[in-house]
Amino acid sequence: MSRVVGVLALQGAFEAHQHVLRDLGVETVQVRTSADLELVDALVMPGGESTTMSHLLQTSGLFDAIDARLKQGMPVFGTCAGMILLAKVVLDGRSDQRSFGAIDIDVKRNAYGRQIDSFETDIALDGLVDDFHAVFIRAPQVSRIGEDVTVLARHKEDVVLARQGSVMVASFHPELTNDARIHSMFIGLLQEV
Repeated sequence: MSRVVGVLALQGAFEAHQHVLRDLGVETVQVRTSADLELVDALVMPGGESTTMSHLLQTSGLFDAIDARLKQGMPVFGTCAGMILLAKVVLDGRSDQRSFGAIDIDVKRNAYGRQIDSFETDIALDGLVDDFHAVFIRAPQVSRIGEDVTVLARHKEDVVLARQGSVMVASFHPELTNDARIHSMFIGLLQEV
């Protein structure tokens, strides 16, 4: 059975995620409305600006619809701002910023610094032989992980890729590389659901 992966398309690098998923042979849909969300089996929440994305999720009416699907077990992959939106706690979020609490982690926004402090580095991925070249842009930092969260990769001591059930998050941008292995890991979650 063919599965459709939605890519939240309110802001951020959603087209880059679609390109990677299509190269893997996955059908994608840009999700901007609740009707779009009904068409998908899984969702990618891209990077962008987390407070803006939180606001757009509210004003578009998508927040509650996504929240309901997450509670039903829909697989979701959040990168950078997507990680922030999925976290249980955003330590330095604005008072009007909402997150889904879909993964038991606490995050700090832009913890690695401003845009000028962005960097690239190789990280070891759990279960994979070769390192992954990761792109960090104003990346969030995980400050706490719950006991049911599996760490899939670290940069130095920091958790940068993690999973809890059908929720996967990365503090970096795997869609900005030519390496589709992390997206493949996410697609593997669809087999489990």
